Amino acid sequence: MTQVPKIGALAVVLRDGEVLLARRRNKPDAGLWGFPGGHVEWGETALLAATRELHEETGIHAEPIDYLTNLDLLQHGEDGNVDLHYLLVGVACRYVGGTVQAADDVSDAQWFDVGKVLAKDLPMSARVPDLLQLALRSGFW
Repeated sequence: MTQVPKIGALAVVLRDGEVLLARRRNKPDAGLWGFPGGHVEWGETALLAATRELHEETGIHAEPIDYLTNLDLLQHGEDGNVDLHYLLVGVACRYVGGTVQAADDVSDAQWFDVGKVLAKDLPMSARVPDLLQLALRSGFW
């Protein structure tokens, strides 16, 4: 059987100097803060997947603005072989409404001051500050 990477979409939502992050409940990043998101379903664009996953995980409604970047996530086992391979698509999303409420596969969701995230003052998934900085430079907000 041929293995192929899984595709995931990450919703990057900024509002009033804050960014929305979710604490993952499951592996591979259980207990870490990161952008809400998840699997892209068959026939669904990454733009739509990002906003769907955002709402499912946090209760927040947003409009997708545009793609920010792609990130490869590879995890290797003790034998050196790749055990996990995701292509994560960062999507800039404009906040529309809703109240944050953790659901689905996240244990918590909160708005954080952008400076706190950039200072790496939270236990976060790899490259969260980098993707946030890219979003801030994008000019979408």
